[in-house]
Amino acid sequence: MNWKPDWGLRGRMALTMFLLFALYIVFIGVLTLYFESLVITVAFMGIFMFAQFFFSDKLALYSMGAKVVDEDEYPELHATIGRLAQQADLPKPKVAVANSRVPNAFATGRSQKNSAVAVTTGIMQTLDQDELEGVLAHELAHIKNRDVMVMTIASFLSTIAFLIVRWGWLFGGGGRNREGGAPVIVAIFVSLIVWVVSFLLIRALSRYREYSADRGGAIITGKPSALASALMKISSGMERVPKEDLREQAEMNAFFIIPIKSGFIGRIASTHPPMEKRIQKLREMEREMELA
Repeated sequence: MNWKPDWGLRGRMALTMFLLFALYIVFIGVLTLYFESLVITVAFMGIFMFAQFFFSDKLALYSMGAKVVDEDEYPELHATIGRLAQQADLPKPKVAVANSRVPNAFATGRSQKNSAVAVTTGIMQTLDQDELEGVLAHELAHIKNRDVMVMTIASFLSTIAFLIVRWGWLFGGGGRNREGGAPVIVAIFVSLIVWVVSFLLIRALSRYREYSADRGGAIITGKPSALASALMKISSGMERVPKEDLREQAEMNAFFIIPIKSGFIGRIASTHPPMEKRIQKLREMEREMELA
């Protein structure tokens, strides 16, 4: 399989990661001026985040109500994922199914060897075989790109900034630090800025990685148009799903191949790029493949 990189996309992801890294360096520098127990706090949060990362596959499957299924239950789904994983030079992931009318799919897991691909019963009823393979290949591309690990690392200090905004007043009693410097409220204010900026950068990084997964999935199957067709069907299928079902699963937006729209805030801070742009890029890939 010819896994050609998109250097423009990689450049944008690298720039976003650099900005996040620079922001976090400044953040750590500011925090060391205010909190006596900073090391303990960061260590505690590190353990928490590591546990979350280590059990990410189980947590994601549990949150979606998805269950790992064996080959006897879903032989065709197992065979398809096994074949696509082989084409992508990946170990075959665990296969999970969620009994839901919402047509969607997601990948999870801390590494290529400890991963899972989950689909809903709704998506299997909505898509034809080529389209379903396009979606499954997209999820395998997430695994190949190690997106769970990347996003967990990227969001680590952002999570700490959020917790300081919420609970920072407990450190130092809301007064000055131990050396009589500026009030702790300044550190809370800095944390608020870091959290807002990192939130936007992480969302941008997530959108870039969706483009990358679309590209990777299309390369695995060699059929960008099938994935484009699947995206259109899933999007139109979402509109027919009862709103109660969509609200139940809105918390898992970052994992889905198409996020569930959740109002104005959900759209401006989306973890996924606009579907129209994704389809446009896939059609451009289709034309490039035809000319190659």
